[in-house]
Amino acid sequence: MGAYIVRRTLLSVFTLFVISYFSFVIIELPEGDFVDFYARFVEQTTGKSVTLDEQEEMREAFGLNRPQFVQYWDWISGVITGDFGYAYLYGDLRTPIKKLVAERIPVTILFSTVTAVLIFVLAIPIGIYSAVRQHSIGDYTFTFLGFTGLAVPDFLLGLVLMYIFLAYFHQSVGGLFSGDYQDQPWSIGKVLDLLNHMIIPAIVLGTAGLAGLIRTMRNNLLDELYKPYVMAARAKGMANWRVIVKYPVRVAINPLVSGLGGMLPGLVGSSVIVSIVLSIPTLGPLLLFALRGQNNQLAGTIVLFLGALTVVGVL
Repeated sequence: MGAYIVRRTLLSVFTLFVISYFSFVIIELPEGDFVDFYARFVEQTTGKSVTLDEQEEMREAFGLNRPQFVQYWDWISGVITGDFGYAYLYGDLRTPIKKLVAERIPVTILFSTVTAVLIFVLAIPIGIYSAVRQHSIGDYTFTFLGFTGLAVPDFLLGLVLMYIFLAYFHQSVGGLFSGDYQDQPWSIGKVLDLLNHMIIPAIVLGTAGLAGLIRTMRNNLLDELYKPYVMAARAKGMANWRVIVKYPVRVAINPLVSGLGGMLPGLVGSSVIVSIVLSIPTLGPLLLFALRGQNNQLAGTIVLFLGALTVVGVL
């Protein structure tokens, strides 16, 4: 067992290196680099042009004129030692990536964790109910709501919920905090305000995942309900609810637990548009900004973080 764990751990490290290299290569596939993007941005916003000599000086300073593999090696060797490089921003062309990512990781983890907990807390009992009450009104209702959740785009559902809360409850839910708590020190009130602002993002992001897990739990449980070991337990006189919870549910829930490892990176990666619409400072909008601005090291760091979540989850 110990040798197996060591072997899988070493394989995971190798996998991360492969992920980091191919993500870095793919991110650099679009024509041009950050300097080209920066020159266009300056010309569009100020009307001034960045000369070719100035652009070459910037490439020399940022190391963008070196071969691709050399740029990758400089970046990944720094990552190993905890130095993720610099992000090229308009106000500060050498902002440490570690600082940018560290500011958003706590919010991203909180956002994803709350959503995952909400999904599991709702999916398991609803899936059990739908399986036990197959073809009932409740089963059809949850099925309809589930497919609706899969069909409606996340950003549209977020806009609708924002409008409902603002129009009918006079409550703005954009961002992480209300105006009264934005710059205040941490307190019980601020924590409650944060949790209040996490409700809509968690509902919006968890809707599609919730629908899928409900169907998985329902179908897995239906496969187990009428097997001989369940019939034998009922024949011994055990209460029906106890038979269901003690035996078939424990078998049916296994695929859900196995899929937990792939859920967190999926939540982080799929929250880009939702985070932008709801003004949530997660890694998603930062990744979009990095890709649009061709910040290769910043985008590579975030993709590597998502890959690490996936690899750790599978391990």
